[in-house]
Amino acid sequence: ITENPDKRIFLLSEMIHNPTVNRELQLQGVKFIQDTKGNNLIEWAELTADDIVIIPAFGTTIEIEKTLESIGINPYHYNTTCPFVEKVWNKSEELGKKGFTVVIHGKANHEETRATFSHSRINAPSVIVRDIKEATLLSKIISGEIPIEDFNKLFKGKYSEGFDVNKHFINIGVVNQTTMLASETEEISSLLKNTMLAKYGEEVI
Repeated sequence: ITENPDKRIFLLSEMIHNPTVNRELQLQGVKFIQDTKGNNLIEWAELTADDIVIIPAFGTTIEIEKTLESIGINPYHYNTTCPFVEKVWNKSEELGKKGFTVVIHGKANHEETRATFSHSRINAPSVIVRDIKEATLLSKIISGEIPIEDFNKLFKGKYSEGFDVNKHFINIGVVNQTTMLASETEEISSLLKNTMLAKYGEEVI
């Protein structure tokens, strides 16, 4: 703000989920482009190449990066994506290149998980599970206890385009939204590992 007194400054969404911090930023003239669910508060057409847009700690989707670039705004110039979030993206890419499906433990509507899903699905079939309850449903689909046909209904809006249950649950890896409980991610990973062991045996793991 101090370095750019004559420019409009936007945050893609809340910098962090702290009402006091966000209110102070707004009082200094910073505007939020989206709410926490990804709904636009300001239309993209209102932005110009002279504006500054800050990517928050949660990161953003590849689609939004391309939108900013089309306006003439460099999305990486003021990018405050948390290094731990980027580490998850890198792990997803690594898993995808090795032929693994990526299971993302996170909240599907959360900024970070939306960003992770966007990056992950480029390199790997990807699916989001909210908690151990959803992971259990996924486990039962993999094991055959729940019909494959139910996958589309149970995980609607939470899997990548072209996802094939018959092909994409042979090798899997788990990553998480960094603000989820590590213990819950471990529980989900363990559950899915045991499911894969029971179905395919030791050699596939």
